[in-house]
Amino acid sequence: MPASLEKAVTATEQRYRVLAAVMLGGIMGPIDASIVNVILPTISSFFGASIATAQWVPLIYLLTISSLLLFFGRLGDIFGYKRVYLAGLGCFVVTSALCGLAPNIYWLIACRAIQGLGAGMMMSVPFAILTAVFQTHERGRALGINAISISAGLALGPTLGGLLTSLWSWRLVFLINIPIGTAALFWAAKIIPDLKGKPGRVDAAGAATAFVSLFSLLFFINQVQRRGLDMVTGTTLAAALVAGICFFLIETRSRHPMVNLELFKNRTFSLGTAASLLNYASQYILVFLTPFLLQRVIHYSPDKIGLLMTCSPLTVMAVAPFSGALSDRLGTRGLAIAGASLCAAGLAAMSLLPAEASALSVGWRLALFGLGTGIFQSPNNSAVMGSAPRPHLGIASGILSTARNMGMSLGVASAGLIIYSLVPPAIMDQGHLNGPEAVAFLSGVKYAYLFGASLSALAALFCFMQVRGKGNHASSNKKRMGQAVPIR
Repeated sequence: MPASLEKAVTATEQRYRVLAAVMLGGIMGPIDASIVNVILPTISSFFGASIATAQWVPLIYLLTISSLLLFFGRLGDIFGYKRVYLAGLGCFVVTSALCGLAPNIYWLIACRAIQGLGAGMMMSVPFAILTAVFQTHERGRALGINAISISAGLALGPTLGGLLTSLWSWRLVFLINIPIGTAALFWAAKIIPDLKGKPGRVDAAGAATAFVSLFSLLFFINQVQRRGLDMVTGTTLAAALVAGICFFLIETRSRHPMVNLELFKNRTFSLGTAASLLNYASQYILVFLTPFLLQRVIHYSPDKIGLLMTCSPLTVMAVAPFSGALSDRLGTRGLAIAGASLCAAGLAAMSLLPAEASALSVGWRLALFGLGTGIFQSPNNSAVMGSAPRPHLGIASGILSTARNMGMSLGVASAGLIIYSLVPPAIMDQGHLNGPEAVAFLSGVKYAYLFGASLSALAALFCFMQVRGKGNHASSNKKRMGQAVPIR
């Protein structure tokens, strides 16, 4: 083999080692985001805590992650993506041990908040690392393969939580992170190259107002579906709006802003980010409501529900790498439009489910939505990251991750608001439903699915409005992006 070809092969192998290292750490955050919901009743009983107190175990983790992704993305630009990623992974491992050894529910909640800090650092920079390491013609494939870790983590979490708890205790759910996280930490330290974006200073005022705004907004979204608009939720929403306005004013005047608002003047970046948020919102309408539909109306057993709910993430895992690779050759725009359109079709099909639907009828609809998601996500992420200038890859990665988490929260909240507004409370409190009650519940779910379909259709429109251009970014950005970081 010629020396030049051998060197190219070695560099390619090294890039995919970086991808594998990012995926090993990256799968832990999504798993922990979904795993605790299954064991929450067990934790509540173990500590004798109320449900209202126990719900803060998963809530504080998600709120902390989502509120700090922008800040950690900017830290990656300043201090290096590898440093932020490794610091987050180390924090995640240590706090997993503290969570597993928690003596009371309040200790567990506090440790989950700190664990969210670590997960936020881990989740804020992977897109930046992969965009910097992989060449333009490989980026879509790399991001597609990386999507497997996110889908697998969200899919495996509930099943893994029940299994580990049955083997010993709920504590094993957290303690299992120690050996996996330690291995991921040492491997990432060895494999991931030192990568930096744009040097600068930390924008403390911008970071503080962004945190208050995002935290308050997400808390409002989470609580309004349960409490309605009362003094607490109204004050929280007002705080989110005031902090958001302050953040915008600070960022427009700061010499070293945390978020370079010029990024949003790029049509591909802004519309692609919005499309990602809408896709995750529609996805979590489906994820949140479907188990209730299958249990209460169609009367499926929990194991059958769990099996059916894997149809969508398994399809995403199978399709995303191929969609990403195809976008490297054909461009991102057409595939993203097709994927979002299929998601809309999948949700529209779910709205037509009858009360006596078979497992096959449910399964192919869930798989259709998964097919659309797998086709959409990798090209869309590639388009967004490809449109960002290299010095701002960290904050671009943080923005994209924030959009994902905001979409998840909005999806669950909007699904709850729709179904609680359309279905009588007496029916909502029942278990298995039959006759008129089942029809009423099914009608509420139907309109929620149709709302999700409209969100996916809007995402397809946003993709259509993006700048035309083959590959992962428009030609106007090629000079700004440069080439991939050489890896030795």
